[in-house]
Amino acid sequence: MHHRLAVVVQTPAHSGLSGPLTYQSPEALPPGTLVRVPLGKRETLGVVWPVDESALDAGGVTERPVGGVLTGLAPLGPAWMRLVSFAARYYQRSLGEVALAALPPQLRELGPEQLARRLKRPIAQAPDAPGESPVGLALTPEQAEVCAQIEQHSGPFLLFGATGSGKTEVYLHTVQALLTRDPSAQVLIMVPEINLTPQLEQRFQARFAPRWGAQAVVSMHSGMTPAQRLKSWLAAHSGQARMVLGTRMAVFASMPGLRLIIVDEEHDPSYKQQEGARYSARDLAVYRAQQEGAKVVLGSATPSLESWHHSRPAADGGRYQRLLMPTRVGAAADAGLPRVRRVDMNRQGKGTVFSPPLVAAMRERVARGEQVMVFLNRRGYAPVLHCNDCGWKSECPHCSAYRVFHKTDRTLRCHHCGFTQAVPRACPDCGNLDIAPLGRGTEQLEEQLAELMSETLRPDGQPARIARIDADSTKAKGALESQLAQVHDGEVDVLVGTQMIAKGHDFRRVTLVAAINPDGALFSSDFRAPERLFALLMQAAGRAGRDAAFVSAQKSEGEMWVQTFYPTHPLFEALKTHDYPAFAQAQLSEREQAGMPPFSFQALVRAEARSQAVAQGFLNSASAAGATLDGADQVFRFSAVPMTIQRVANIERAQMLIESPSRAALQRFLAQWQAVLHATRAAPEHKGLIRWAVDVDPLAI
Repeated sequence: MHHRLAVVVQTPAHSGLSGPLTYQSPEALPPGTLVRVPLGKRETLGVVWPVDESALDAGGVTERPVGGVLTGLAPLGPAWMRLVSFAARYYQRSLGEVALAALPPQLRELGPEQLARRLKRPIAQAPDAPGESPVGLALTPEQAEVCAQIEQHSGPFLLFGATGSGKTEVYLHTVQALLTRDPSAQVLIMVPEINLTPQLEQRFQARFAPRWGAQAVVSMHSGMTPAQRLKSWLAAHSGQARMVLGTRMAVFASMPGLRLIIVDEEHDPSYKQQEGARYSARDLAVYRAQQEGAKVVLGSATPSLESWHHSRPAADGGRYQRLLMPTRVGAAADAGLPRVRRVDMNRQGKGTVFSPPLVAAMRERVARGEQVMVFLNRRGYAPVLHCNDCGWKSECPHCSAYRVFHKTDRTLRCHHCGFTQAVPRACPDCGNLDIAPLGRGTEQLEEQLAELMSETLRPDGQPARIARIDADSTKAKGALESQLAQVHDGEVDVLVGTQMIAKGHDFRRVTLVAAINPDGALFSSDFRAPERLFALLMQAAGRAGRDAAFVSAQKSEGEMWVQTFYPTHPLFEALKTHDYPAFAQAQLSEREQAGMPPFSFQALVRAEARSQAVAQGFLNSASAAGATLDGADQVFRFSAVPMTIQRVANIERAQMLIESPSRAALQRFLAQWQAVLHATRAAPEHKGLIRWAVDVDPLAI
C-alpha cells in the first residue's frame, strides 16, 4: 500500500507552485519529516507537510515516489511549521522558499546515509550534575525592577534603556532565571550584526558554560561555515543547545523548548531581509513568541517608531509593555549620558572637514590617553571623481550610480554591481590631467586625521595612532576581530569608520565621538531617514564615556560632537538632550497627519526588466487588472516609478507603492493579486521582464 504525502520543496519564486507537491511513500510519515524527493531531473530536500491525504490533488500528474527518508532526525515541530506558513503567507512568498531557506545549507545537500554518518559523530555531553550557579553582576534597582516585570508579566516587552544602562545584564539575568527554573527551556537571543555575535557569545559562555557546559550556547549567522551552521542547528533542534545566539536567520531555528526570545537593538534595519523572502525577523519573533507561549523582549535605546507606538498605554491601544532604564550603570547621576555639542559649519571656512574646535578637542583627548571615534557613513576616499573642465564624473557604465574613488588601491569601484577599474590618468572625455575627488569618504578622513594629529603625542610619548574600520578594511577573514581587539587594547587613539563602529561595541576608553556631515538624511525623500539618523547618532553617542571609573580617573566626560549646517534642526535639539520620547512623539505626529506607518500599512512591488518601459508597464498593467479584485477599493495603488538607483548591472528597476489603512485589507488584496501578477507577466507585451517581487512592510522606499 502506498501513502500519498504533501511535501514542501524549494520551488522557484515565479513558478506558480507555491504550495506542497504530492509524492508517494510505502509508509506513512509524520508531518515535519525530512525527505529526499525527485524534482524535475534532480533530487532535492523536502519537508512532509500537514495536509490531509484526502485533500491532495494529483492534478493529472503522475505522482513520483519519495527518494529517501532522513531517519534519525526528529520531525520538525508543528509550531515551526506554523511559523513558516505564516511567514510565507504574510510576506507573499512560496511555502517551500521560506521552509527550505530556514534549514541549514548543508542539511539541504545531505542524503539519508550521509546524515546518518553525520549524526554518529560524538557530541559534547552536558555535565552529569550542573555546576555552580553562575554569578552575575549585582543588579541596580532599575535593572532589578525590569527583571521582576519580565518575570511577573507575559509581555511582549519593549525594554527602553539608555546606552550603557546595562540591558545585556538584564538579558543574562532573565535567561539565567528561566534556565534554572525550567530544565528543558531554550532561549533565542538575536542581534542585528554578525560582528556583534562573538562578543555577546563570549559573555554568555563565560556566564553559563560553567554550569550547563560549553555546548549549551551556540551561534547561528551567515559568517559561519556550512558545517558549523549544521552543528548549531542540530544542537538547537535536539534541545541540547539551551541558548541560540544569532542574526535574523536564527528566528527560524528549530527550538522545541523555546520559552524566551530577546531581540537586541530591535530598531536595527538589519532585521529586515532584503532579498528573497523579505521578512522582518523582529516582527516574526513577536509572532513566534505569541504562538509558542514564550516571552519576547525587544531592547533598544532608540526603539523603532512602530515598537514605540505599540508600547503606548494599553488604554490607548498599546499591545507591548514598556520597561524603562534611563540611567547608565555606574555613572554619576549628573554625568551619565555624553554631552552633545553642535558645530555650525556655516561659520567655518569653505571646504572645512574638521572644525578647529573639534581638532583641538581630539588632540587634547589623545594627549590624555583617551580614545576618539570619528563617524562618517560613507566608505572609500570620495563618492565620485570628477573633471572641472568638462564636468565628467566617474559614473558606472552598468548602473545609474557613481563609482567610488578608493585611494588605497587607486580604483574606481561601484558599490552596487562591483564593477572596478583603475583610476584613469586623465579625464576619459577631454584628456584633462587635473581630475579630482568630489566629496569625502572614510579613507579621506583617515588621511586628513593623520596630518592633523601628526604632532600630537600620547602620554607615553608615542605619536597618535589612527585606524579605519569599514567594509573595505575588514574584507579579510578575521580582520574585523583583530582591529576591534586593537581598539579595546588601547593600541588605537583615533578610530575612523562607518556605522559598523557606531553600534553595540563597548569601547571603554572612548570619551569623544564625532559625527561628520550627517545632514543628508534630514531632507531625504524616504520618510524613515530621520528615524534612522537619530538612532545612529544616539548609538554613536552611546560609545562615549561608557566606563565611569575611567572617565572619573581622567577627570574627563563623554562628549558627542556633531558638525552640521543645520544646528537648530529639531532632530539635533532632541539629540542634545537625549530625548528620544520627544523625537518619537514629533515623528509619530507627522506620520499620523500624513497617513504613514504605523498609521497605515504598505507593500512595495519591484520589477526588473531589460528596459524601464517594460518594468513600469508590467506594474501599471497589474495594478489596473487588480482594480476588480474584492476589496481593491480599500487599497491605494500609486503609479509605477523608477527606483532611486534605477539601473544596476544593466538591469532596469521600477517600483510601485501599495498602501491601505487596514493591514487585513492589504493582505487580502495581495493574496488575490498574486494570480494577477503571474497572468500579467505572461502577456507578450511584457517580454523582457526578468523578475518581480513583493516587499511587505518595506523599510526603504
